[in-house]
Amino acid sequence: MKKDNICALATASGRGAIAIIRVSGPDAIVLCDPLFQSKKKGKRLSEQASHTVHLGTFVNEGHLIDEVLVTIFKGPHSYTGENVVEISCHGSTFIQQQIIQTLLNKGCRTAEAGEFTFRAFMNGKMDLSQAEAVADLISSSNEKSHHLALSQMRGGFSSEIQALREELIKFASLIELELDFSTEDVEFADRSQLQELLNRLKQVLRKLIDSFALGNVLKNGIPVAIVGEPNVGKSTLLNALLNEERAIVSEIAGTTRDTVEDEIVIEGMSFRFIDTAGIRDTQDQIESIGIEKTFEKINQAKVVLYLFDASTATYEKVSEELKKLQRPTEGKQLIAIANKVDRGDAAQIKTTFGGLDQVLFISAKEKANVDRLKVLLTEKVKQGLLSNDDVIVSNSRHYEALSQALNHVVQVQEGLESDISGDLLAMDIRQSLFHLGEITGEITTDDLLDSIFRDFCIGK
Repeated sequence: MKKDNICALATASGRGAIAIIRVSGPDAIVLCDPLFQSKKKGKRLSEQASHTVHLGTFVNEGHLIDEVLVTIFKGPHSYTGENVVEISCHGSTFIQQQIIQTLLNKGCRTAEAGEFTFRAFMNGKMDLSQAEAVADLISSSNEKSHHLALSQMRGGFSSEIQALREELIKFASLIELELDFSTEDVEFADRSQLQELLNRLKQVLRKLIDSFALGNVLKNGIPVAIVGEPNVGKSTLLNALLNEERAIVSEIAGTTRDTVEDEIVIEGMSFRFIDTAGIRDTQDQIESIGIEKTFEKINQAKVVLYLFDASTATYEKVSEELKKLQRPTEGKQLIAIANKVDRGDAAQIKTTFGGLDQVLFISAKEKANVDRLKVLLTEKVKQGLLSNDDVIVSNSRHYEALSQALNHVVQVQEGLESDISGDLLAMDIRQSLFHLGEITGEITTDDLLDSIFRDFCIGK
């Protein structure tokens, strides 16, 4: 790792009320010392205690640039583990450029993408999964994705994985030791204790792997497909949910020929609503393509809203359509919605379709009961899935590493049951340890680190 001094804008680029410029490196405080003139005469940054804030001016060779607040953090008790200086200045882009250019002229270089967090990782301030969570926290757009990122940044599942990995390392070392005494037929590693550890590890890994499906949609938004025959009010419902005219609404059947998507946050969760082409038999080639896309979106969705026109549909027809959807929606949440209740006798409509499983009666045009639909959506997602105590995996790299680790844990168990030689057993254990180490960063490659940190913003 480079031991030079780096600087970058830590706040969003552009003009604002305040901007923060971060400097990190062994000489960060000494380098900034002559550029800062304290309001209190004779005060030098290099002589101040860590985690203190100082008011003064930023100057370059006697030329005043701005009045600033300077915060100093002395390593290793800082974000990066190095000496860090944060300069809070006025948010003028000219002032930002002047301060950064002065720092560059005095011996800093511009930080690379994610380099501050990379240095934090390399200096042992956080493990690799925590470093990745920093990027997720910055990009979180709703309460649930924020909670996931914050939980992982504070240790999340990595501490549990680390503890189990250390136990497995002990067994691996004992088995490796047995290999040195292979001619004497001694056994240092208690096989029953190893089997117990593997069972615990397998249970934890499976729970984390199973959580990925939920974690991924909470992080990226829960896809909800709105499906049904043409002209039942799918686009009107999308507009009602979004509270804006997002989709074209027309009395002409087949108006929607491509999918229309938009996102809203309900009770801290992002939902990606997808208005699809109406499902029907058609000779129109363009409309047929749209209907094909409808079934693609059904496959991708976690929740499917089947909408029908309650003023014209029959119970038998709706039941038949719901049966057709059972197969493509297997494993998904399917909600039947009776729309256009304002066009008929509401009491009669509820009597006619009341036998359907969990049917919701709405008027998308009048926005009647649309709020109840939002409540129902959050309930469906939460049922047996969300708990503040649960650890949820939302990173695809972690999912892959956990899956590989589980495969090798199973192989170790199979090896124990078939009483294979210690050298083969040790090989499978080493593979399990390798993949567990990939998650927290005990095992890394330059390519892996590059791929992770290049997606960070420069100032982080």
